[in-house]
Amino acid sequence: MNYQIELRHLHYFLAVAESLHFRKAAERLFISQPGLSTQIKQLEQALHTQLFVRDKRKVVLTPAGEYLKAEVEYLLNHLELTKKQVQHIGNGELGELRIGFLGSAMQQVIPDLLLLLKKRFPKINTTLDELSNTAQLNAILKDKLDLGFVRLSRVPKGVALAPVFEDTFSLVLPKNHSVTVENFKGMQQFKEEEFILFSAAYSPLYYDTVMSICEDAGYVPRVSHKSVHAQTIFKLVENGLGIAIIPTQLQNGFDMAVKFIELRKIKQRAVLSVIWKLDNRNPVLKQGVDLLLRN
Repeated sequence: MNYQIELRHLHYFLAVAESLHFRKAAERLFISQPGLSTQIKQLEQALHTQLFVRDKRKVVLTPAGEYLKAEVEYLLNHLELTKKQVQHIGNGELGELRIGFLGSAMQQVIPDLLLLLKKRFPKINTTLDELSNTAQLNAILKDKLDLGFVRLSRVPKGVALAPVFEDTFSLVLPKNHSVTVENFKGMQQFKEEEFILFSAAYSPLYYDTVMSICEDAGYVPRVSHKSVHAQTIFKLVENGLGIAIIPTQLQNGFDMAVKFIELRKIKQRAVLSVIWKLDNRNPVLKQGVDLLLRN
């Protein structure tokens, strides 16, 4: 029998492909396991291709199934995006701009962009999602974000990268630390200190840059703690568990018993960039990019 592929087949396939377990996928979809198995068999017959290898112990995707999983994720995401954009346009709006960002972008770049968008294009809706560099890049590639604000030095082919803000770095020290702005001579003064850094997985470029700041001073820093949140880093510093190096603007908005020394004379800078997918079809992306690059 020749089956036609319907949308439900793709939803059912994706549920099994994600869980690799027919019973769990059936429970998630609120259908019976035999019914789900029938739907998957129909899809395999329609494609003339086996998508899963099944035995009593496990379920695995075939190479064709792996390929289809990525394509179905893209198709269903694009369908959901299209539905939302149509609803926005139907309500008299221009559309929605989905923005990912690192926490430091919220100090100036994101607020400035949102205010400009509200002033110039009041009918563009925006959504914000704070994510790591890697998570933003993956979301951009899968069309789950339109813009990402990251600290990356390179991106894959098909993704645009443009610097939008350059900042200095600052030391974060406990309030009672003996080094002050007045007696600060250089990073060599902190050779014996323990450092608290943003995780390398969260921001590899930041991590490598901070390591290079210390290496230029003649040593490799001893990293005692890592975090993805500035507030956590400041709290650890406040309690005397180490010192930190952050983009200077990140010090704004916190009230803790720490002090900052701006590292103006070092060559390293904290560069924040915007990324977007060149073939993204979101009709409002161009307005957002143009505003950023002009301002």
